[in-house]
Amino acid sequence: MARRVVVFNEGQARLFENKYLEMLTKGNPILIWSMYIPILGYLVFRAHSVYGLSVLLTAGLFVCGMIYWTFFEYIAHRYLFHMVSENIRMKKVAYIMHGNHHEYPKDKDRLFMPPVPSLILSSALFGLHYLILWDYNWAFFPGFMFGYLLYASMHYAIHAFEPPFEFMRPLWRNHQMHHYRDEHLGYGVSNTFWDKVFGTTFDLKKHKEDKEQADALKFDK
Repeated sequence: MARRVVVFNEGQARLFENKYLEMLTKGNPILIWSMYIPILGYLVFRAHSVYGLSVLLTAGLFVCGMIYWTFFEYIAHRYLFHMVSENIRMKKVAYIMHGNHHEYPKDKDRLFMPPVPSLILSSALFGLHYLILWDYNWAFFPGFMFGYLLYASMHYAIHAFEPPFEFMRPLWRNHQMHHYRDEHLGYGVSNTFWDKVFGTTFDLKKHKEDKEQADALKFDK
């Protein structure tokens, strides 16, 4: 049975006793964007100039990667970040990856994956995707990672300010209610499409919005 999530609005989780490991758990949006854009640009360049993919095919694969990210985002959030396990180690892993964000939603430092873990994980994912897509992955994977950057930025924005456009309000509401109503619904952050496909959207007749709790999720100014 889904449980109602209690929101703690102050402080920052301590994930490791070692100060250097603790430092590696934090990431800055500007740093992550600055780190990845040159890398993704280089991958796209190689797709076209080294592996001979046409501009149209490269662009198409890039867009497909972005779309695929939205599905990956949903699956990872639902089954990895919110894994249900009695194993203490697995619980610890889930807490480090995501659980701490539910306890400390105002923590700005952990909305983007930190640089070192991010590079390690993205390299591993590149290798896995390459086994399936071969040379096409040079164009596909940059789109996938660009989708991640948009997702992380959207997540940051939802915790930072009100939606800039009315059509974006359902995204804000979906994630905010994921925090304060039910963490087993509303897994989509960059979109609500897969929540609708898999039946994990909020029923606004049963799950009422609470503006006070939604505002409590936002960063302190």
